[in-house]
Amino acid sequence: MELGWLLWGTAVLLLLHVLMELSPTVNFALRISFYCLLCLVSSALAAAACLLVNGGRTVKNMRIIRAVVRTFKYFFGLRFEVKGLENFKVEGPAIIVSNHQSVLDMMGLMEVLPDNCVQVGKKELMYMGSVGLIIYLGGVIFINRKSTSSAKMVMSEVAKTMVAENVKVWVYPEGTRNCTGDLLPFKKGAFHLAVQAQVPVIPVVYSSFTSFYNPKTKLFTSGKIKVEVLPPIETKGLTSDDVTDLTDRCFSTMRETLFRLSGRPS
Repeated sequence: MELGWLLWGTAVLLLLHVLMELSPTVNFALRISFYCLLCLVSSALAAAACLLVNGGRTVKNMRIIRAVVRTFKYFFGLRFEVKGLENFKVEGPAIIVSNHQSVLDMMGLMEVLPDNCVQVGKKELMYMGSVGLIIYLGGVIFINRKSTSSAKMVMSEVAKTMVAENVKVWVYPEGTRNCTGDLLPFKKGAFHLAVQAQVPVIPVVYSSFTSFYNPKTKLFTSGKIKVEVLPPIETKGLTSDDVTDLTDRCFSTMRETLFRLSGRPS
């Protein structure tokens, strides 16, 4: 009986392997399914560790989450080449902005995430089972993107908390995932926040994923991701009148860097 199950299991695994080799769609579906399962299981285990070590919701839990997520790259054959980590070493709080490409961004985020840094995310993430629990425990700041007034109130409170607790805040200024190999226009919320708190903006750029990950073409293979942390952009002395210029300047710098890291002409 046990031999029969072993043979059936081996046959199924061989069939899946053949299908993955022959069909990009099957390969994509299986890899994404495994990624989602890995996120759910790892989140549940990490949540238990966070509660045992730190007792509840705190940015200190990001150290545990970071250690767990950094193992994911080995399952998917992803390699990271990181430059400019010294640019995170600014005195006091800061706003970190980066490009936002796909569900895989979490791996890139945790590869470079500095200590005492929280993320801003959409409120819907709270309802994603164990994933929602772990990001809540990690101190992620949730905003309701459908309510402009609510989002502005939250960001105003973030500015006060950031300065009072000396934490960095990570924001995706594109506002949504964008796997085109280019940048979407930036929303100004992060830059208003930086000017309001008079803290520097630190841009982080990830090379395009399109060479190894593209949901439209069902591509998901191994690959290399280049990450560059750019020098901080000071906001001391700036006012709300300068936010548009600050946003445009950051967008241009990050777009130029994205193209350079991705090996494509600007």
